[in-house]
Amino acid sequence: MASRRRAEHVGNRAWRAVDVPNTSHRALVQRVRQKLMVKYNMTDADYDVLEATIVKSVPHKAGYQWKFSGAFYFATTVITTIGYGHSTPLTTGGKLFCMFYALAGIPLGLVMFQSIGRAPVVTHIDLIFVASGLGTLLIAFGALAFSKYENWTYFDSLYYCFTTLTTIGTVSSC
Repeated sequence: MASRRRAEHVGNRAWRAVDVPNTSHRALVQRVRQKLMVKYNMTDADYDVLEATIVKSVPHKAGYQWKFSGAFYFATTVITTIGYGHSTPLTTGGKLFCMFYALAGIPLGLVMFQSIGRAPVVTHIDLIFVASGLGTLLIAFGALAFSKYENWTYFDSLYYCFTTLTTIGTVSSC
């Protein structure tokens, strides 16, 4: 009987040691939430968006990174081993897939990039036309995307894409 009481006493103390700080932490978070909501005239929905954006790292304006364009960008940086670090998988499954994708994609990418230069006889004029045409298309479509998503004028977007592609790098914030 005495050992049972001791066990309960130890159990109760352990539970309080674990739970009481958690309870007081929750109360503190609730008080801070109320102060923020009053100070900045926020609704519950506003606070939930703020909390999701800051605490859970949920993107607010840019949207989720794993749309087609974000996934394509990530896949390209993986197989080219550039790896800027802007987008990374957060889940265990995503990280595991990334490792297997890199194991298969990097060698295949190397083979593909190695074979790019092996073409039938091509004149310098052909190369100039192809490079100029592709560069122009890249700048034009890039400018279209920047003007839409960054709310820049089309000319500012063209200038940004041109200076980026030519690596001049004289761009101020458009």
